[in-house]
Amino acid sequence: MKKIALIGSTGSIGTQTLEIVRSNPEEYKVVALACGRNLELIEAQMREFHPSFVSVGDEEGANSLRAATKDLGIPVASGMAGLCEAAAYPDADVTVTAIVGMIGVQPTLAAIEAGKTIALANKETLVTAGHLVTKAAKEKGIKILPVDSEHSAIFQSLQGNEGNRIARILLTASGGPFRGRTREQLEKVTLADALKHPNWVMGHKITIDSATMVNKGLEVIEATWLFDVEPERIEVLVQPQSIIHSAVEYEDGAVIAQLGTPDMKLPIQYALTWPKREYLSGERLDFTKLSAIELAQPDRKTFRGLDFAYRAASEGGLIPTALNAANEFAVAEFLKEKIRFLDIYDWIEYGMDTAPKKEHPSVEDILAEEKAVTERLRARFL
Repeated sequence: MKKIALIGSTGSIGTQTLEIVRSNPEEYKVVALACGRNLELIEAQMREFHPSFVSVGDEEGANSLRAATKDLGIPVASGMAGLCEAAAYPDADVTVTAIVGMIGVQPTLAAIEAGKTIALANKETLVTAGHLVTKAAKEKGIKILPVDSEHSAIFQSLQGNEGNRIARILLTASGGPFRGRTREQLEKVTLADALKHPNWVMGHKITIDSATMVNKGLEVIEATWLFDVEPERIEVLVQPQSIIHSAVEYEDGAVIAQLGTPDMKLPIQYALTWPKREYLSGERLDFTKLSAIELAQPDRKTFRGLDFAYRAASEGGLIPTALNAANEFAVAEFLKEKIRFLDIYDWIEYGMDTAPKKEHPSVEDILAEEKAVTERLRARFL
């Protein structure tokens, strides 16, 4: 039985991970759970899965949860210390990092230090601290297994090809809800418009990131660390049906791709079962019903998130942190309907342009820049 520590248990990836556990009780055991503020849901998860340890966002929430679950006798911690303790829980075999945002950096490093296999669904960890995380994982002999559908597809396309040189990574994107629109047409789009993703059911933040294509840009940076390739060898292609999840081209010209229906449970389960594959219920891809699989170049002038990411990957240092932190703050303001959709790009560009130059930043440097970006944006735009 594989024992799982799950941080971000109440989010989209977290709840789907628990669906897999629920369907395979003889194979998986949840030993630690962590979330932010969704106390009602994590209480229900505690009562169903009976973990040995739980952590929530703050001490007020922890006190409330302790009172509500005193009959269970499960320890409840809070804050970053609790999050790191959950991620590195001694009894766990694998830590699923499904939490959203830069808050995932420290618990991921804690889990690596504790020798846990990492099932990584938190792209911000590698975007901002890839140099630290990959170094720590290599030193500890830890495997980082990608959970994002695109990176899982690349990982799957690499199986059996160890030692063969990658010519290109073909990273696919759905194009989001605004594919084909001009910048002028995006001037008046609403929050409701941006949240209507055509293929995937995701949390609000990542859905907005998909609409701006910042999400795909962050995935470019993440791929450079996961697969040790230069950003110029990663090509983004728009694949509107979300059937080709990504592909690898080798130096002999062969292209190996992973195809399937848009279902996040497949990459989640593969990260848990690798190197084996196990049965997963769900819709299967029916090639007889496919009239065409479209592929196109992304509109990088309208959807500027990609160019920001390639710049950040090239410049390195604190620039990826500035990109990510500025985007997190801007998207949060857009979700509150305080700024316009296109303002997100202006905020990101300003955050990157004003970031300090520093090679090989520490965790402390990264966290300080995250805070500083927010302060610079607040002073400039609010």
